Amino acid sequence: MSKYKNLAQQILEAVGGAENIASYTNCMTRLRLTPVNRSLINEETFKKIDGVLGVVDHETYQIILGPGVVTKVAEQVGIILAEGEGASRQSVTLSAEKLQEQGADIKAELKKKNNTPLKNVLRKIGNIFIPLIPAFVGAGLIAGIGSILSNNITAGHLDGDTWNQYVTILSVIKNAIFFYLVIYVGIYAAKEFGATPALGGVIGGTTLLTGMTPEAPIQNIFTGQPLMSGQGGVIGVLLAVWILALLEKQLRKVIPDAIDIIVTPTIVLLIVGLITIFLIMPFAGFVSHHLIGSIEWVLARGGVFAGFVLGATFLPLVMLGLHQVLIPIHMEMIHTSGMTQLLPILAMAGAGQVGAAIALWIRCRKNKSLTNMIKGALPVGILGIGEPLIYGVTLPLGRPFITACIGGGIGGATIGLFSQVGAMAIGPSGVALIPLIQGGIWKYTVGLVVGYFGGFITTYFFGVPKEAMMKQE
Repeated sequence: MSKYKNLAQQILEAVGGAENIASYTNCMTRLRLTPVNRSLINEETFKKIDGVLGVVDHETYQIILGPGVVTKVAEQVGIILAEGEGASRQSVTLSAEKLQEQGADIKAELKKKNNTPLKNVLRKIGNIFIPLIPAFVGAGLIAGIGSILSNNITAGHLDGDTWNQYVTILSVIKNAIFFYLVIYVGIYAAKEFGATPALGGVIGGTTLLTGMTPEAPIQNIFTGQPLMSGQGGVIGVLLAVWILALLEKQLRKVIPDAIDIIVTPTIVLLIVGLITIFLIMPFAGFVSHHLIGSIEWVLARGGVFAGFVLGATFLPLVMLGLHQVLIPIHMEMIHTSGMTQLLPILAMAGAGQVGAAIALWIRCRKNKSLTNMIKGALPVGILGIGEPLIYGVTLPLGRPFITACIGGGIGGATIGLFSQVGAMAIGPSGVALIPLIQGGIWKYTVGLVVGYFGGFITTYFFGVPKEAMMKQE
């Protein structure tokens, strides 16, 4: 039996058996399960599973496994569920229907406690963008390679006649996600809001204003100026698809089944399409313009202080799984200015944590359990995947998590001091972000090094608990 299949079976047993899984998915580091009955989850068992770095209990039950591992384990979970091999070894005898009945009250109570309007909105936004992260990462790094080639062509290091075609090919691949991002967002937003995904994709594509020509533009009814393709960006698409979902649900209640497939999509697309073009695009364009302008103003005026605050507070967002809600802001900044200045600053949080982990490695050499965990989590931490270090190293020890945040703030302050450092696309932070940096790769690299040292120094002298230095096999 492969170690990934074994790990998947242990996770299913700890969560109450395959019958207790309503659905599952995964992001870059977490296996996200939707349990039927949360009372069957054994959190103490999770703590004993080798390979599980931590758990986060939100609307979904999130098991932290780390990059690479989570994809393989999620695949095994799917195989086990499909083959019916995931029955709990603890002989859970209740049927799925019975579990759903018993779990209804628990689920309702959980929603009362955890689903405040703000938390619900943040969760939905995260769920929309999480499936797109692999595409962002891959296309972003491809864009970085293309940028490096283009810069070398401009500098005369590469022959333009030979290499320009490769730059064009890489750009075509990159644009497949970034140019049509609103369509992808429309599809996943429709899934999350309970609408038909294809209709959501059409509404997202509507904002591209395909077919409009400069000779016959569509006017902004508020300013009289021509609308621009993509105006309002993903913010407008999220709002439009939310309205789409509301309208579609109401129409399906009154439209006869015999004509529903014809009438409902037509009415929905016509009404929401008109609302999107004439109301949402101008409104969302105004909001996104001033939102991005405000962020850039804070970064320009706040400088060191703004960089420190942003760098120091990002790890808690990652810890809570709320960092995904920043993706629309990053994408809007890239759409309007060609780069996101937020991402390099926030990436310093990971640098502070890497420095803290190295300090713990040195100070806690006798603690073999801890140092082995650090050795496993540090390489991916350097590449910008922070959850293994958070849940496996710094957060369980307490003080190192705080000093890591301070180190991230120091790195963020450094980037804030330099200013005008941005990323042309989103992806992993850390060293892996270097190919995507605009405005001075050396500035970002200096910030990383300062973040490493900041996390190392603060942790080495102030953040190492005495019990962590005790000998342990």
